[in-house]
Amino acid sequence: MSFRSIEQLLRRNSKTKIARNIIDGVHDQKEEQCVQSLRELLLASNQLPEKFDDYYLLLRFLRMRGFNILKAKEMFLNMLKWREDCSVDAIANEFKFEEYDAVKRCYPHGFHGVDKFGRPLYIERIGLVDLSKLMQVTSIDRYIKYHISEQEKTMSLRYPACSIATKKHIASTTAILDVKGLGMNNFSKSAREMFIEIQKIDSNYYPETLNQLYTINAGTGFRALWKVLKAFMEARTLAKIQVLGTNYLNTLLEAVDPSNLPDFLGGTCNCPATGGCLFQDKGPWTDPEMVCASKVAFGKGLKSFSELTATIACESFAGCQEPSAKQVDSTSRRKRTLGMLLKDDQVDEQISEKIRELEDCAAQTKETLQTLICKQQELTSHIEQLRRILRDGTSADKQTDVQNSK
Repeated sequence: MSFRSIEQLLRRNSKTKIARNIIDGVHDQKEEQCVQSLRELLLASNQLPEKFDDYYLLLRFLRMRGFNILKAKEMFLNMLKWREDCSVDAIANEFKFEEYDAVKRCYPHGFHGVDKFGRPLYIERIGLVDLSKLMQVTSIDRYIKYHISEQEKTMSLRYPACSIATKKHIASTTAILDVKGLGMNNFSKSAREMFIEIQKIDSNYYPETLNQLYTINAGTGFRALWKVLKAFMEARTLAKIQVLGTNYLNTLLEAVDPSNLPDFLGGTCNCPATGGCLFQDKGPWTDPEMVCASKVAFGKGLKSFSELTATIACESFAGCQEPSAKQVDSTSRRKRTLGMLLKDDQVDEQISEKIRELEDCAAQTKETLQTLICKQQELTSHIEQLRRILRDGTSADKQTDVQNSK
């Protein structure tokens, strides 16, 4: 049985909301109709590669274009052309950013844990960027390739790992941008060009992957710069950006637990063993089992996020299958069953609660049916009585007519 078949089997047999969220998330009916229409339009013109035949990927393009199917199709095709022109697959698989550590020291940035919903948390201290040193250790072209490789890693590893860890569909990032000390004077032309190019890539080719961006420590210098930068950004992206001053901590703590917030932002984490929080790439995606599961999934030819998520879910819970579970993939030597997804105390309790609800519903239905049967019998009796009265009345009238005729 193929992994696609396993995914379909899990979808058919999933009886709880949690299991559906792990594999599929919750689909809005109207959104699902739009996704299906876009998918059929692309398939009809043979413009939907198998790798991108994915519900959530298509949905992101539809959302970015206000569910205008033709505009979403155009945006999707532009993405495919960009990936081919820029050899994105080769960047994801082959690009080596040897200057990684040197870049991190002069441009502090990185992923660090998750927000309270379970989304990856990305942090940049752009106000501390040493642009002259940055351009000495790398180039704009190489940094953009590095950014693309990180985006590909987020799509293929970070989001799936977070989805399994939280048992719900994760497909966006929460970001914090510390702009303390940043203004027009120290934001050079080359820095502006790099920023604009990165924003173009993110908005056009990885749309709707930003949940919320908190821009903190924004002074008068940055606010002047912001008026220029936001002219290059999509309206939907701008709506997700909060520009905050120095009193930002309470707002951040509404979205991020202090343990996932570095101490330099007011949290409790300092990651001393790794050279600092922004060097660690801390998160569920660094769990060796998650990394192994995702590599196995891609190695077996899985392309879409939903296939990857279903496989990671199954392989991450290996050893927890039901005793009577049947082996559905003889080549993998693992039993991938729904039970692997559901062996969790909380899930078991929810299943038990659902069983009780259904049993109560069945009892009420049985009682209602019995009442209806009794009512049906009463109605049948009344109808028969009325028919007898009608027959008796008709017979009496006939006898009267006969007597009158005599």
